[in-house]
This record gives sequence, structure tokens and C-alpha cells, in this order.
Amino acid sequence: MKKRNLFLSIATAAVVSATTSVGIVKYYSDSTSVVVSEKNINEQVQTQSVSFKQFNAAAPPNLDFTKSAESSLKGVVLIGNYQESGSRNRDPFLEQFFGGTHQHPESGRVLQLAGIGSGVIITPDGFIATNNHVVDGAAKLTVILDNKKKYTATLVGVDPTTDLALLKINAESLQYITFGNSDDTKVGEWVLAVGHPYNLGATVTAGIISAKARSIGILRKNNLGIESFIQTDAAVNPGNSGGALVNVKGELIGINSAIASPTGSFAGYSFAIPSAIVKKVVADLKEFGKVQRALLGVAIQDVSAELITLKDLKVERGVYISGASPNGAAALAGLEVGDVITKVDERTIETASELQEYLGQFRPGDKVKVSYKRGDDLKLTTIVLKNKLGTTSMMK
Repeated sequence: MKKRNLFLSIATAAVVSATTSVGIVKYYSDSTSVVVSEKNINEQVQTQSVSFKQFNAAAPPNLDFTKSAESSLKGVVLIGNYQESGSRNRDPFLEQFFGGTHQHPESGRVLQLAGIGSGVIITPDGFIATNNHVVDGAAKLTVILDNKKKYTATLVGVDPTTDLALLKINAESLQYITFGNSDDTKVGEWVLAVGHPYNLGATVTAGIISAKARSIGILRKNNLGIESFIQTDAAVNPGNSGGALVNVKGELIGINSAIASPTGSFAGYSFAIPSAIVKKVVADLKEFGKVQRALLGVAIQDVSAELITLKDLKVERGVYISGASPNGAAALAGLEVGDVITKVDERTIETASELQEYLGQFRPGDKVKVSYKRGDDLKLTTIVLKNKLGTTSMMK
């Protein structure tokens, strides 16, 4: 069968200077191999010829996006990532907006603009959520608000396992976006993506949620990576990374993070980190400076038709336990290799992504009720979640 290329890009949703290369994950639709390559954003922009009309259906006539768009635009910021001079090629177009080179406040070394992205103000006193890959490698971070005021941001903390970061600026009474509940979102629901694509200025695009709990392999290099993206067909392009995905009420239901594209620019699908994960991660970063991950201590995989036949499973859907740490939280609660998790706290679990997303909202020491199938028997147990060291303490 002829291979069809699909690029899953975590970096192309964040503009780096137009002459700078960004990492692209090249994903073959009929193969499990992942190859890292590089594309030049300037070339991608020049050759992009996709008609967006084929992707977004017209909204129902009684659906009004204006209020949610207006409030969201004021809560989304533009982020400049400055790195040491020589680490990136200069981009005069971006430097006109951000102010060219800067000096490092401590070393005195010359810093130049390496890339831009978006961020979401989540509190009136200046906390801002964005992507880890937007701030990666920064020696200085600059934030520009909707009213054009410019601030130097402090990096509170990052979490590569979810591709999230938290910034803080010294400001008060800011317009911010309130959290919505991503668990309540539904496939087919209308959403808005808000960000700063291509440094054109704050931009709003509309689409629908086309899938939930989507895993696309971009965080797979990290064993603790959580991939349970909200997939939409709202147009997201370089510069949108870290921006807001909001519902029609203007509530934050996700942070835009990646796109699926044959070119590196939008071609139909974009992916956002659910707000349920964002809310927990930023709370951890504010309180502890790092994320407190709660783990079952098991290796898991989706139940598939092949696995049902191979293992003679008595379920149609669920999460199969293929490995378990003897002293892990699940094993101590009685789960074994071969068991299939079907529910957690009355929430039906059909995929490993759904299980990861739900557990990503807890801290070590929290308890969850787990329903699982062992042969023909349906069992229920309570599990005390642990950290990666096998304790219930908060990590420092």
C-alpha cells in the first residue's frame, strides 16, 4: 500500500523566526515508525495552498460567537522567546514588533528574538498558561497584552509531560479567561481558537470538536507523557501555540498545542490540551514549582479486536494491564497483569488516553475507585495513587 504522509507538529503551532527550522514529527498512516525531520517555516508558508473552505462548515444562524470572541481576545497574549545571540537567525519583521535584541539581566549577554507564541491569562494578577515548547530555551520572555502593554515575564514552572508552562507578569486587574470543564465538552460542539498566528495580531477562528481523548504520539518520548487532546477543525497555525480554545460561553476548555498537516501549516485538524489537565498542572506549578503526578504503577494499552482474541478477553472496550510494578498503587490494591480497567470513579474508560487524562487530574495520596474485569468477573477496588518514587508524598 502506498504510504501517505501526515505531519504531526508540536512546534509549528509556535512561530519561530521565519528563517528558523522547527522540529516536525513525521507520522506514517500505515506504520508505527516516527521520524524527526525539519522544515523551514518560510518555505512552508510560501508553498501553502490549502483551501480552508473545505474544512469548516457554516455555523447555525442562531449561534453567536461575538461575546465569547470579544472576552477571549482580551485574555490572550503574545509571547516573545529571547535566547542568546547566535542561537537563532534574526527575523527583522518580528524584531520590529518586539524590539530587536535585549541584554540578559544577569550575564549581560546579547539576546535576540528566537520565536513567538501565545498565552492565556488565567488570573487577574498576571498568571499566564502557555505551552512548554513556546518558552523552551528562553533566557528572557516578553508578554504583550491585547492593549499593547509589554511586560517581562517570570517563568514559574514547566511540565514537558503535558507540554504546559506557567508564566507570571507583574500586573493587576487583568482581563482573564475563566476555566470551563473540558470533561463536559461533546463531539460536534462549536469552539473558538484564539491566538497570534504568524504574528498577524490576535485572531479568532471557529470550528467544532471532532474528537476527544486523541493520542497523536508527539509526547511519546516521555514515559510519563499525557496525550488526551481535544481535536478540532478550528484553524490553528504557527503562533497559535499556547493560545485558548474556548466554548461559545467564552470559557477556557483547552490550550492549543499542535496541528496535523502535510505542510506544517493548518490543513484540517488541530489539537488542544484539555482544561481539566491545564487547571491541575498550573495549580501544581503555582504551589510546588513542579507537577505532582499520580500514578497507578502499571503499563497499559487499549483493548483491541486483536487483543480480545489473543488474550480471550471478556470485554469489548477498556484498558488492558500489560505490566505492573509489584509495589505500585494498582498491584497493592489487587490488580494484576491481564486485568482490564473499565471504570474509574463511575467514569467509563475506553482508551488509555482517557485513563491518563483522568488520572492526570489527581495528586499522590488521592484515592480513586477502579472497576476492572478479570475473566468473567467484574471487580471493584479503591486505589491510593502514588508518585514515581512509589510514595504518596509531594515531589520537591
